Amino acid sequence: MINNKTNSRSWRALLLLMLSSTLLAGCGSLPTIVPDMDTHSARSIQMKGGRGVLSDEQARATLDKLRQQNADNTLLDRHVAIEGAITGAPLVTGNKVTLLIDGPATYASMTQAIQAARYHVNMETYIMEDDDVGRQFSQLFIAMQKKGVQVNLMYDSVGALNTPRAFFQPMIDAGVNVLEYNPLNPTQVRRDWAVNQRDHRKLLVVDGKTAFVGGINISSVYSSGSFSTRRKKPQLDKEGEQIPWRDTQVRIDGPVALEFQKLFIDTWQRQRGPDLGDHAYFPSVAPAGSEIVRAIGSSAEDPYSVIYATFLSAIHHAEHSIYLTNAYFVPDPQLREALKSAARRGVDVRLILPSHSDSSLVLYASRSFYQELLEGGVRIFERQDALLHSKTAVIDGVWSTIGSTNLDWRSFVFNQEINAVILSPSFGTQVKAMFDRDLDVSREITREQWEQRPISERMKEFGASIWARLL
Repeated sequence: MINNKTNSRSWRALLLLMLSSTLLAGCGSLPTIVPDMDTHSARSIQMKGGRGVLSDEQARATLDKLRQQNADNTLLDRHVAIEGAITGAPLVTGNKVTLLIDGPATYASMTQAIQAARYHVNMETYIMEDDDVGRQFSQLFIAMQKKGVQVNLMYDSVGALNTPRAFFQPMIDAGVNVLEYNPLNPTQVRRDWAVNQRDHRKLLVVDGKTAFVGGINISSVYSSGSFSTRRKKPQLDKEGEQIPWRDTQVRIDGPVALEFQKLFIDTWQRQRGPDLGDHAYFPSVAPAGSEIVRAIGSSAEDPYSVIYATFLSAIHHAEHSIYLTNAYFVPDPQLREALKSAARRGVDVRLILPSHSDSSLVLYASRSFYQELLEGGVRIFERQDALLHSKTAVIDGVWSTIGSTNLDWRSFVFNQEINAVILSPSFGTQVKAMFDRDLDVSREITREQWEQRPISERMKEFGASIWARLL
């Protein structure tokens, strides 16, 4: 969605996207996900490692290592089978996955990885601000380029609506390849003018060996953490600047970085960006850990959203728990029914959603679905004292995902999005612990309380819900 730097920026971008959605793209559509689409046996699942496709024996050995993490082996095997049956990118073994909570930890890890680069740095981001954080990354990119490391930067035209073009010029002058995704100016387009299709991804790939994926843009709004013990109840000022942003990123070292690399280069080429040259984009990558990871990208140009299919399939097959944290929650009927169906069969379904947002329209559209979900047995919590921008999930403690994808129509139909799916009991434990921390500073919305909300709030929800498919 849109950064909260100024209200005028948010509304300008929102009105532009609404207009373009109406004039150019219609309402879009989502695929029907059939619960039994994963009828493949575990033996048919193809896994990759640093040296290519694993043999059946190697794949079984990989799964055996995961089973030793004291997980319910039936649950693990089931989710591996489900994930392996969804068409798209392969399951890749031999990765080390590091959970990064909030901006400071993420930027520190990114900086360390970039400074250690030898061949190339590829960044794809929705927002890149002309502020302290943006300038720090710009200076770092220029320094690395001068050292002979090729830096390729792709940013979204709407996301960087308020970033002056002059901000990028020093990088361009230093040799950094800079590409604006789907320019708003029709005279600058390199293919069909598809203004409604936006690049919402947040991806960094270094030397083809390390990848960062999540919800964190390049902006100073992420400069502080969201769990400070000194902060009591800070209030938003008129510019929405005081409250910290709560977000999540993941660093992945290992062979799956090459799958994220493919997604970056594919987008760059479809946008007809400058020649990337030969900078060892696909090196041989040794195993760095033991985690199974799947890189998933989606685009409005695809037949359907693989990320959407993956989410629905994992929810359909949940047996014990579904814990979702999401910034912009405007679910379509199929997703709502999947969550309610899980709750009816006894699955503990919990959602952590924002209590305030950089888009009031999205906030009220999201709340328009609370009544239906609460009546269906879904528990809803709103994160307090921080602006929630995180997009994470952990299901049955073994299936986790972190990425840029919101649970809304825009992410599934119109946007370029990117997610990592991690099949690991130990990593699932970390994500669950993070979820619990957010839960501790969230307020539960009960059905009884919700039914007592003022008529003015109901009217705002109704009005916002009209635009649900375009937000």
